[in-house]
Amino acid sequence: MPDNFYNNYKNEIESFIDQALAEDVGVGDHSSLSCIDSSKKNSAQLIIKDKGHIAGINLAELIFKRYDSNLDFSSFLVDGDYVKEGDIGFTVRGRIQSILSTERVVLNSMQRMSGIASLTFNLNKMIQHTSCKLLDTRKTTPNFRYPEKWAVQIGGGTNHRMGLFDAIIIKDNHVDFCGSMTKALKKTSLYIRGLKNPINVIVECRNQDEIKEALNFSFVNRILLDNHTPYELSKAVDLIANKKLTEASGMITSKNLIEFAETGVDFISMGSLSYDAKNIDMSLKAMIYG
Repeated sequence: MPDNFYNNYKNEIESFIDQALAEDVGVGDHSSLSCIDSSKKNSAQLIIKDKGHIAGINLAELIFKRYDSNLDFSSFLVDGDYVKEGDIGFTVRGRIQSILSTERVVLNSMQRMSGIASLTFNLNKMIQHTSCKLLDTRKTTPNFRYPEKWAVQIGGGTNHRMGLFDAIIIKDNHVDFCGSMTKALKKTSLYIRGLKNPINVIVECRNQDEIKEALNFSFVNRILLDNHTPYELSKAVDLIANKKLTEASGMITSKNLIEFAETGVDFISMGSLSYDAKNIDMSLKAMIYG
């Protein structure tokens, strides 16, 4: 069954499915149309060929039924479950042409999502002794952002902004083009007064002077500390002193993640959650009945 992520982004997920199917199926699956009778039905099962944490079970059901609402889907796992080679994820039964036409979109999505969920789970486990939360970024695959961010959530991570439209992040280039941190935030203050709905404002600070400037603006929700060493980050967190939420990014890997998390920073954002994840291998195999 679809979860809260799908409920929150139903239109975006369904748009992704439509685009992915259109990209792969196009005017028709000639391979299946050429040799499979249109009325013939049978079953297939998802076989896991690697270890990790499964993600995309709910999306797979959505893809199958978006293409053919008469397909019968039965899952044996839920998103987030640990899996190993030989495990069976689900079975799907119905028109063989429909199963074959959707196979690649389902597998591509699930392999990618499972890799991201597995990496997120493993990194999150490393810092579970701290209060720090792991965030994703906008460094996602074009047109695949929503499934990738869904996978981060399944792996126990927290979603950052979905795009440029749902949060303000004033970064170094914004500040430089405006002339100073204070000038940038004064302009931002005027802008947000004209918005119909409240919006989170995050400000990247490169040094202590910029931190002090940002602390003067009450509407700033979070201070982003990019490319700081753990020592510099610790000093910055002490200076902010819980007046704002804090986020660290840049130069953070699995090798130094714990050191960064133990500085007391509230969030760590890692683009590598999406671009460094290794796909989890799996396949869809025919089950011949009758």
